[in-house]
Amino acid sequence: MSPLTVQRLRDVTPGCQSGVVHFNHAGASLPSQATLDAIIDHLQREARDGPMEAGEHGAVLAENARRAAGQLLNAPASSIAFASSGSAAWNMAFQALAPWQPGDRILVGRHEWGGNLASMQVAVRAGARVEVIPCDETGAVCPVALESMIDASVKLIDLTWLPANGGLINPAQAIGDVAKRHGVPYFIDAGQAVGQLPVDVQALQCDVLKSAGRKHLRGPRGTALLYVREDFLEHLNPAQRDVFSAPWTAEGYDLRNDARRFETSETSYALLAGLGNALQEMNRLGIEQVWERIVQTRRKMREALRHIPGISLHDLGAEHSGLIAFNLDGWDAFELKRHLAAQRINIGANGVAYTPLDMQARGLASVARISVSPLNNDQDIERLLAALRELRG
Repeated sequence: MSPLTVQRLRDVTPGCQSGVVHFNHAGASLPSQATLDAIIDHLQREARDGPMEAGEHGAVLAENARRAAGQLLNAPASSIAFASSGSAAWNMAFQALAPWQPGDRILVGRHEWGGNLASMQVAVRAGARVEVIPCDETGAVCPVALESMIDASVKLIDLTWLPANGGLINPAQAIGDVAKRHGVPYFIDAGQAVGQLPVDVQALQCDVLKSAGRKHLRGPRGTALLYVREDFLEHLNPAQRDVFSAPWTAEGYDLRNDARRFETSETSYALLAGLGNALQEMNRLGIEQVWERIVQTRRKMREALRHIPGISLHDLGAEHSGLIAFNLDGWDAFELKRHLAAQRINIGANGVAYTPLDMQARGLASVARISVSPLNNDQDIERLLAALRELRG
């Protein structure tokens, strides 16, 4: 991605004009003005015409967003559902796998998102077990070790592809090969992947994949994507139903035969209008170009961090994403985040609760987190590095 393209992105992003330096794209990125306009335009339509009356136009916007999401993920639009958050989307799909039986096994990576582990407690109370797939020598989930764990009692393989506490990229496609070979359902938490690197659900061979809209997609908070493979729908029986997800037919209430069985009749069309615009912008820009820029920026940032005394990097894996986990001697990660925020520099910080199995295994109480985007330029990088150097005295 050329410097000119980066500048064009920044020129149409209000946050880049406000004086803030934003390196918390893994938490929530900065929306474009067009995304903001799409949200506001629909809110104004609701105020002018009536919220319910504007619903017909809103439904068109939602379907535009669905098609754009399908294009980004290489999936049919009918396999895409929308939710209020990535956690809500994943939880709905997981709960729809019930009933769980004593002896059922759920295999997860050590880097599993804490919210997913919390949802699994419903299955654990029914007698299922959550077991951790061993890591390879780089710290990534090991497909060979996974293969050795498979038997008839394994009911789900779940992978957090890009963990929230650092730059690890787990081998999602290789895990999918194992799941497909043994006919085991395969869920991917792609909350940090979608919008950052290419995501092809056909190549991944996953049955379910979810991601939030607010992160690398640059969509609004309160939006998320849920992909469900078409021929896997018959295995999912959502607990939450209404007249939209299970409409009345001559035979009674019948679940939809597409991913919309996970949606309800009440939704924010304004937020979906914003998400749809963000998705269309991503498709026009090209996810390969986005990933190329992220790789360039995170390499530059990592190399510079290595030369600042007192900084320790905590990223696992042989290949790294645009997330960079680190700590600075003498600083608590959350206090460091607050200190930099006072200088209008945004970073993230992760505690044990976000990725408890991995943080505990590595003896980490917290990590500070930089996450880069095509929006970040050399001036952003230098301003953050200068602030960190100053803290070292």
